Amino acid sequence: MHNKIVMTAEDIRRTLARIAHEIIERNKSTDHLVLVGLQTRGVPLAGRLAANIEIYDKSKLLVGALDFSSYRDDLPASEANSIVRNTDIPAGIDGKSVVLVDDVLYTGRSIRAAMDALVDLGRPRSIQLAVLIDRGHREMPIRADYVGKNIPSARHEDIKVRLLETDGVDEVAIISPPDNRPATSQPEKQEFR
Repeated sequence: MHNKIVMTAEDIRRTLARIAHEIIERNKSTDHLVLVGLQTRGVPLAGRLAANIEIYDKSKLLVGALDFSSYRDDLPASEANSIVRNTDIPAGIDGKSVVLVDDVLYTGRSIRAAMDALVDLGRPRSIQLAVLIDRGHREMPIRADYVGKNIPSARHEDIKVRLLETDGVDEVAIISPPDNRPATSQPEKQEFR
């Protein structure tokens, strides 16, 4: 596997500070905001964003965690139901502006599932999306309101976000599978018929 680090701990820190400022600017007031991190790595990212917003805006935001695995359409139902994680929304979301927070935006299917799970809990005034990484390859018409970094990637590559809270280190890496072609000393010959 080829592992290329594209964001360091300092890059992540600066990026989250910028996103926090963008959330404050866009929403004018943070009184009606609730940050909801998507399990797993969106939860610590939401906590870090809330801490930054508290520093810059002097306001304390409610932060929740959302498990949307049973709403996913890309997992068999038996597997989705066996991955039960914690959903903890600290207050009612009716009439609130909810900022969903996730680590990587890819096809958009996870975000669609998360929105379905969220509206089953209440009727927010609006739903915004903040992601650390947008890697493209959307299959659904979903876009993030706040993007830390756009990282164009091939479908066969994996974007791995590692965070102190879950992995013991802060970094983002592009992981490419090994090239499985056999090594040859001569170029391959092509037959034309």
